[in-house]
Amino acid sequence: MHIAVAGNIGSGKTTLTSLLAKNFGWEAHYEDVESNPYLNSFYEDMQRWSFNLQIYFLNSRFRQIIRIRKSGKAVIQDRTIYEDAHIFAPNLHEMNLMTTRDYQNYRDLFELMSSFIQPPDLLIYLRASVPTLVRQIQKRGREYEAAIRLDYLKRLNERYEAWISQYDIGKFLIFDVDSINFAENAHDLGMVIETINAELHGLFKQ
Repeated sequence: MHIAVAGNIGSGKTTLTSLLAKNFGWEAHYEDVESNPYLNSFYEDMQRWSFNLQIYFLNSRFRQIIRIRKSGKAVIQDRTIYEDAHIFAPNLHEMNLMTTRDYQNYRDLFELMSSFIQPPDLLIYLRASVPTLVRQIQKRGREYEAAIRLDYLKRLNERYEAWISQYDIGKFLIFDVDSINFAENAHDLGMVIETINAELHGLFKQ
């Protein structure tokens, strides 16, 4: 079983991934942030490092998915390969932070990779407004994220909404992070767990 958590920067993906892994006994696969050799450079100079960063993430997530499917375990994944391809890369291209040549190269590689993988059995999308994202980004205090621009987050949010509205490759749930606090409120976390449990029982019943 493959569960994946999707959402913008600061929406709470890693926190929810950890909480759900602990509750359900799932194996957690996290986004490669700490050892990513391009992330700091990207936020310092997006135009120079955008292609390198996106290729790194594409490769990392493709390998993750292969490991998940081979493991035969119940796994929850922090962010999906689809977000890179449908949200982050095209956004960088639209903002003239990735050349058309590089973007096309990226898209061709993604199309090839996606033909070898299956989508998650259940996608959990965390919806959050820009003020909520900013508050949570500031709260966790990652130095390289201090330079993230508001217009960048806003553009990403718009793309996330467009993507989830057309998502048709599997089951999905949406949780509004503006109105719940699963990180600090046990009742809210319980509601999220109950909703996911109900969806999974329907998804995997014989």
